[in-house]
Amino acid sequence: MSDWAAPGAHEVSDGVFRVPLSMPNDGLHAINVYALETGDGLALVDGGWRTPTGLDELTSALAGVGHDVSSIHDVYVTHIHRDHYTLAVELRRRFGTRVHLGRDEAPGLHQLLEIASNVPVTSLQQLRRSGDPELAALVEAMAEGEAFDADGWEKPDVWLDPGEYAVGARRLEAVATPGHTKGHLVYHDLDAGILFAGDHLLPTISPSIGFELGEWELPLGSYLASLEAILQRPDARLLPAHGAPGPSAHARATELLEHHDVRLGETSRVLEETGAKTASAVARKLTWTRRRRAYDELDDFNKMIATCETIAHLDVLVDRGLAQVAADPDGALFSLA
Repeated sequence: MSDWAAPGAHEVSDGVFRVPLSMPNDGLHAINVYALETGDGLALVDGGWRTPTGLDELTSALAGVGHDVSSIHDVYVTHIHRDHYTLAVELRRRFGTRVHLGRDEAPGLHQLLEIASNVPVTSLQQLRRSGDPELAALVEAMAEGEAFDADGWEKPDVWLDPGEYAVGARRLEAVATPGHTKGHLVYHDLDAGILFAGDHLLPTISPSIGFELGEWELPLGSYLASLEAILQRPDARLLPAHGAPGPSAHARATELLEHHDVRLGETSRVLEETGAKTASAVARKLTWTRRRRAYDELDDFNKMIATCETIAHLDVLVDRGLAQVAADPDGALFSLA
């Protein structure tokens, strides 16, 4: 386990504690939730994952800095993924905690409640559009075999719009940062100079794009615009959902913009070398993760993520007029314009 994921409550700013909660069988190791002292108890940014040990880990960490878990009165969630949301629902059930979530997450949550399943329907649609129905079938079967935590999913108390919110004496500005999901919010404490970044800015990896239920609406284009929007705001210390805090949100946003610019170039060069290809075929020509692993070294879930990342980049090339796409029964065919 990485040092940043060591259990406990780690003070990162005056009255703000970073609490890593373990994520079993997940390469990200842990989810950082942030506990903010308000004078009337605690507010959290992100709630964590409702795992068998999650609530006990949170209780123990907060007790170590003199707080009781029952004093959590509000949770401000960055986005709808289970490692951020489902423990907040459990806190509400036990202690009456209010749960806040970005309004643009509503369609994805409503669809999730409707299907009551872990099946990543939209990602599977993109796999089929990418020309890999076999992988889609494998991932679908895997997801269908995974137990769905029905008790972790309910509507929030408050649907948040971008804007400023008082959290005790603290002012948090909720900033729309679509891309990872459509309704992703970051919370900017301008006075303290800190940014609770959720999965929008991660210190060592680029977050998956458009990993949610609902329509696929050029998610990488939205993500790149959201990175640019961060650069238009005052810089702040980066407090991410996964990984160690960093000194500058601007620096990380710039690195991620550069990463995707390089990735768009690599994707374009594959088309230049091979001619018209499906996104699945392009993904197989690229390398993955910081270790530059071959596509075939990935497990099936990460092959899905890689293929969806590839089609997201191809869609941006088309949107910029640098590539074109043609319908084909075996998957959309992309080629240079």
